[in-house]
Amino acid sequence: MNIQEVLSDKVKEAVKSIFDKELPNVEFQPTRKDFEGDITIVVFPMLRVVKGNPVQIGEQIGSYLQEHVDAVVGFNVIKGFLNIVIDDSYYLNFFNSITSIEHYGYVKESDDAVMVEYSSPNTNKPLHLGHIRNNLLGYSVAEILKASGKKVYKTQIINDRGIHICKSMVAWQKFGNGETPASTGLKGDKLVGNYYVAFDKAYKEQVAILVAEGIDQKVAEKEAPILLEAQEMLLKWEAGDEETVALWKTMNGWVYKGFEVTYKNLGVDFDTLYYESDTYLLGKDVVAEGLKKGVFFKKEDGSVWIDLTEDGLDEKIVLRSDGTAVYMTQDIGTAIQRVKDHPDVNGMVYTVGNEQDYHFKVLFLILQKLGFSWSKKLHHLSYGMVDLPSGKMKSREGTVVDADDLMADMTQTAATISEELGKLEDYNETEKQSLYKMIGLGALKYYILKVDPKKRILFDPEESVDFQGNTGPFIQYTYARIQSILRKAESMGIDISKDAKVTELHAKEKELIKQLQIFPDTIQLAAENYSPALIANYTYDLVKEFNSFYQQVSILGESDDQKKVLRVQLSKKVAEVIQDAFRLLGVEVPERM
Repeated sequence: MNIQEVLSDKVKEAVKSIFDKELPNVEFQPTRKDFEGDITIVVFPMLRVVKGNPVQIGEQIGSYLQEHVDAVVGFNVIKGFLNIVIDDSYYLNFFNSITSIEHYGYVKESDDAVMVEYSSPNTNKPLHLGHIRNNLLGYSVAEILKASGKKVYKTQIINDRGIHICKSMVAWQKFGNGETPASTGLKGDKLVGNYYVAFDKAYKEQVAILVAEGIDQKVAEKEAPILLEAQEMLLKWEAGDEETVALWKTMNGWVYKGFEVTYKNLGVDFDTLYYESDTYLLGKDVVAEGLKKGVFFKKEDGSVWIDLTEDGLDEKIVLRSDGTAVYMTQDIGTAIQRVKDHPDVNGMVYTVGNEQDYHFKVLFLILQKLGFSWSKKLHHLSYGMVDLPSGKMKSREGTVVDADDLMADMTQTAATISEELGKLEDYNETEKQSLYKMIGLGALKYYILKVDPKKRILFDPEESVDFQGNTGPFIQYTYARIQSILRKAESMGIDISKDAKVTELHAKEKELIKQLQIFPDTIQLAAENYSPALIANYTYDLVKEFNSFYQQVSILGESDDQKKVLRVQLSKKVAEVIQDAFRLLGVEVPERM
């Protein structure tokens, strides 16, 4: 039991004993820096149960706690806030209990499985800045859920079919002259993306010619010859035409190889993959079944709908009058298929931009009405757009920022800033490049993940690589500084294998231990809220606390050997927690910087 749980029980006991009232819960907050105390009990909410002066109530409860809880050695009441002073021995015992725990704060995996979907790109172009936020969020939430004790499957559905794919294929047939990633030296996703752009260019030219010939704009847009060719190709693909399917497999294969490189560089991975070409017919049988049960209804034209007006939504189509599926049908079928494939899955997280908020409300509600028990544990990890300051790192088209280009630019930005700081004289070129990539990608990931997912982000590359403030490199630098302390401690022969014999703590040591104490709860909170931002900002607070400790307390220069041991142990544990917290964000930490 941690001190908060102990105090919660004892405060309820105090209220029962003194006032003969049942207190449902106790509200805590950290004690303000300008008051004496370690933890503060907020008295105001108790006034609903206990009538009286909040200061007097606080005094009575404080006296009861001091008498009945060994760890409580003092208290003071400021207005309606009861500040409790906890004995140093409590924090020392706590710290000694965690020093040798590997991955302190992580919980052992249970049988409670959840599937996290992220990335889910189209196979007609490379990944871009929006995909980066999506991948980083999905991967990090998966890792946080895992650390909170869940069994996690990471997945994506690859949008590998449809008219957009056929557009790239038609353009390659027309303008490609048989070129391949091998013959051009281009990544496969870039090559195919170029043909998607080429299609769009040719299509606009053809529309302009038709309009110049006197054809109405809307008609011209539907009858441009190259678009008709793409539509014809889609019909051939759906009919299983061998030549079309062979080209589709070849070009998609190029794209997958390109994506693999991007994912590897970004440091994300997947356990299972789903392809829209396999899932686009799923869900029709579920609709037929739901029609029988009265979950869906048929309109006069033969189309099938669900009426969600009583749930505050509207009517939603699930099958067209010609019997073809819509996206919703496919999503219903895919969700059910995933649980069939992984029977232990008890919930799913969909990492998809906030423009799809309504779609997921409808999807989850339909699955609930169809009676799937796991549907109550579906979550849409909705996130906002990422913008760049205008003029910075725009792609050749001037609109979409390519993911590979962005990662390369971040590495270059980190290199420029690191060279200016000039602390890498003893590094060879390979070590430098590895460090630049670690700093650049750490900066990118941290900057994106420290923001609440729902908020839109203005991503400033140079600001993200700043070595001061709430940035990835600032935290990485602190980790590297601690590694330097540990190397020096080892060279001095300081033995940190046994508990330090210390009875009193410096105020800064106590603050650091208090910060370490909340790491497990932070992981659980981040898992409950699907928010890497809680982990990122916790880590920043820990690092600020450590730097304050480092500046005000002598570590290796301390004359008392036992205090020195404690301070080295404390530094080591802080570094381990930084590394474990950053692992949940997909960020690496350097041994030297």
